[in-house]
Amino acid sequence: MTRSRTLPGQRAGIRLAGIGLLAAGVAIALYVAGRLHTANPAFSLFGRQYLAAIALKALLASVVLGLAGLQILLALWMYRKLPRAGPPPRPVRWAHRAAGFALFALSLPVAVHCLIAYGVQLTSVRVAVHCLAGCFFYGAFVAKVLLVRSTRLPGWVLPAAGGTLAGVVAVLWYSSALWFYDGYQLPHL
Repeated sequence: MTRSRTLPGQRAGIRLAGIGLLAAGVAIALYVAGRLHTANPAFSLFGRQYLAAIALKALLASVVLGLAGLQILLALWMYRKLPRAGPPPRPVRWAHRAAGFALFALSLPVAVHCLIAYGVQLTSVRVAVHCLAGCFFYGAFVAKVLLVRSTRLPGWVLPAAGGTLAGVVAVLWYSSALWFYDGYQLPHL
């Protein structure tokens, strides 16, 4: 009887596939929940409703975008990709984690309000992109947390996951906060 052996590269691939499936499961579960949920536009965000809630969400989303930018800078420093920055001191890693925790914590009330007040809607391109990016964000976040804790993965995986998360945060901000700040229209790039 022969035992099948998996090579280290195969194990990393299996681990990546498992993490990807779990991330996809989270995103799909949020999408289905949002589609099945009956929207409640009167749902409040920290006691604010309707336009006041949208204004608060735009502010929180802007802070989240700033934290995502900070995370990218700190990650570049940790990977020694910032010219003339020198080796990162120990607090840089802590600051990167703290910024990530704050980003996630600030995104949760915004996401909960979006899900309960509006659900997942596909009524326009802007709304569809925003809803799908929101579902994808939490799936990608789960993947990034699991990737951080995984060992023996290719070196490109974690930076790719972090960059993807930051990109999704930018899409979410562009399709919501910027839309709000620009008088309910999107600037054309």
